[in-house]
Amino acid sequence: MGNLLCCVQVDQSTVAITEQFGKYQDVLQPGCHCLPWFLGFKLAGHLSLRVQQLDVRCETKTKDNVFVNVVASIQYRALADKANDAFYRLSNTKGQIQAYVFDVIRASVPKLNLDDVFEQKNEIAKAVEDELEKAMSAYGYEIVQTLIVDIEPDERVKRAMNEINAAARMRVAANEKAEAEKILQIKRAEGEAESKYLSGLGIARQRQAIVDGLRDSVLGFSVNVPGTSAKDVMDMVLLTQYFDTMKEIGASSKSSVVFLPHGPGAVRDVASQIRDGLLQASTEH
Repeated sequence: MGNLLCCVQVDQSTVAITEQFGKYQDVLQPGCHCLPWFLGFKLAGHLSLRVQQLDVRCETKTKDNVFVNVVASIQYRALADKANDAFYRLSNTKGQIQAYVFDVIRASVPKLNLDDVFEQKNEIAKAVEDELEKAMSAYGYEIVQTLIVDIEPDERVKRAMNEINAAARMRVAANEKAEAEKILQIKRAEGEAESKYLSGLGIARQRQAIVDGLRDSVLGFSVNVPGTSAKDVMDMVLLTQYFDTMKEIGASSKSSVVFLPHGPGAVRDVASQIRDGLLQASTEH
């Protein structure tokens, strides 16, 4: 019906290309237009002005001989003021863009090592965008944005990279663990040394207290009981301590069988040994 009435409707974000007797005539903007077909006018086609996206997957090789698949995402659109160039000058817009992307990526990536490709993907995208902008502007297209959305090395290379990364992390973890164990051993040794030092001080003070107590007891007993010598008092004190020790051993719930020589002579020998040891400790202090 529209053709019979010579009316043409152009949708929003779209332009229409008209011809008269096969020759380019005009660009119709969105809206309703009169196109008298009986005068040789016809609608050659429509051209979308919307932003379009093209994903280009390019396989190439890095400087260190690793094959990678680089995926570039190209966002482009036709310019309204150059609609006739965009409509007539290119027969395969996507194929043309893809060819330029291949050319730039395969010229840039082989100059870089694999790690540098990941680090410089923005520079690669900028190089692709500059080349496309320069080439496609002559055909009535604008390059809106160019992104390198993915870089995929060969599967075996990815496994090797993951293993290298895992080994490096395990090495760091082992070093940290060894350092922690070293610190624990140092602290444990310092604690043991401090404990032994304090234990030695305690034993020394205990012995000194025993010697001082025995001395005071002997002196006090000698003064209060006339006719007794210091040796007699010492033997009696040591004998008393001997029986107290026997009592504690017997009263202990965890005590085991202990065989000790017992009798008047044995007691005298024990008293003599204890007395000699205490006197020697007193002399050292």
